[in-house]
Amino acid sequence: MDSAPSTAHRAFTPSEAFTALKTFRPSGRGPWAGVPDSDWNDWRWQLRNRVTTVEQLTRFLPTLTPEERAGAILAGQSKLALAITPHFFTLIDPTDPLCPIRRQVVPRLEETHQAPWEMSDPCGEDSHSPVPGLVHRYPDRVLFLVTDRCASYCRYCTRSRLVSNASGYDFHPEFDRQIAYIADHPEIRDVLLSGGDPLLFNDEKLEYLLTRLRAIPHIEFLRIGTRIPIFLPQRITPELCAMLRQFHPLFVSVHTNHPTELTTEVRDALGRLADAGIQLGNQSVLLGHVNDTPEIMTALVQKLLLCRVRPYYLYQCDLISGSAHLRASVARGLEIMEALRGHTTGYAVPQYVIDAPGGGGKVPVNPDYVLARQPGRVLIRNFEGRIFEYPDGDHPRIAKPDTHRVSFDRD
Repeated sequence: MDSAPSTAHRAFTPSEAFTALKTFRPSGRGPWAGVPDSDWNDWRWQLRNRVTTVEQLTRFLPTLTPEERAGAILAGQSKLALAITPHFFTLIDPTDPLCPIRRQVVPRLEETHQAPWEMSDPCGEDSHSPVPGLVHRYPDRVLFLVTDRCASYCRYCTRSRLVSNASGYDFHPEFDRQIAYIADHPEIRDVLLSGGDPLLFNDEKLEYLLTRLRAIPHIEFLRIGTRIPIFLPQRITPELCAMLRQFHPLFVSVHTNHPTELTTEVRDALGRLADAGIQLGNQSVLLGHVNDTPEIMTALVQKLLLCRVRPYYLYQCDLISGSAHLRASVARGLEIMEALRGHTTGYAVPQYVIDAPGGGGKVPVNPDYVLARQPGRVLIRNFEGRIFEYPDGDHPRIAKPDTHRVSFDRD
């Protein structure tokens, strides 16, 4: 059975805007035009010169709206600190309050409003924490929180209760207890280092931690979750990459939401990690007026592959307090997945997931490609909307010859 294609499942037509989104461009210098290269390319200089105050934000972004100013004053001091690296700040369009880069890092007054269904710990991490800083939700893997600091702070951060300490969470990892728990549980084979951002550690401290974890016999591989290559590509030095390559198999999950974030500097930083043999995946969060269109998401995933990064997850925005103004609908997410599947290479298609509220873990969410299951057959549709029948069910097994009765001719 084969129906005619449906016009409802056609991908967008590439445009000049789409081509522009996929073009790699340097970040530029913006307000820091006079800074010498030796400083600009130094990751420590970038950290020291982050935009962290309302006064700096107003000076560097004169088009700041009243909602943004109020958000920086209120949310930035009590919910999640304001911090934007110069590199990332130069990507903000000062003329557009809906600039997708701006919406991710500039606080807004809406962050102080909490919807009834929102919560401070939407993924239930605290309830799955056997020792401080360690989350053991899945049977064979743990989340190892190493710090509460990031290079820049995303306004939709799932761990905004913890990172930056603006809310008074007062997080202090206890590495000895965390590592001892992992060593005492042989079912754990996979450790994900996150936080905060592990790549804010200097090379020596990170090497010490990875060495201790790699010494545990039942740990098969290590992962690092980071947004440093995006916020602070200067941190991805040849020395860092040489150190990391000691710990293979090592996976690094980066976090990129919009193609503009993939500058030439970011592309080159990711290339250094890939050249060190590190497997790279990307996790995006579906955000309203940031990446919630098929065109933007297609440009992002295709551009990631050009950076040798495999799109891994597309997250529905967690129900973190104060994130309603950034949340796109599940229906929009499914529309985007429809536009990706079959219309671009499978390597570019992430898994769309919802982290079930309260600690239920990641739940895959997919368009309905299986239309019906009936005895002996399954009805499926493809990316064009065409319907096919696939025969299914138990089939008689082909009898195998009885080798004990087989005779062989002899010469």
